[in-house]
Amino acid sequence: MIPKDPVMLLSYINTKLRDFYPSLAALCEDCQESEEEIKDKLLGIDYTYDEALNRFM
Repeated sequence: MIPKDPVMLLSYINTKLRDFYPSLAALCEDCQESEEEIKDKLLGIDYTYDEALNRFM
């Protein structure tokens, strides 16, 4: 289960991407989460996914 709070979600997702997953799509598939929902929540705090760096910035 991923955090609901956007700031906690940012930290959680970036840590998972750094340590375990080659892409956001792979993380979402493994965790059975919606990639678009994660992107939308983090866009709400002005963070977008950078595919080249594999992190939200």
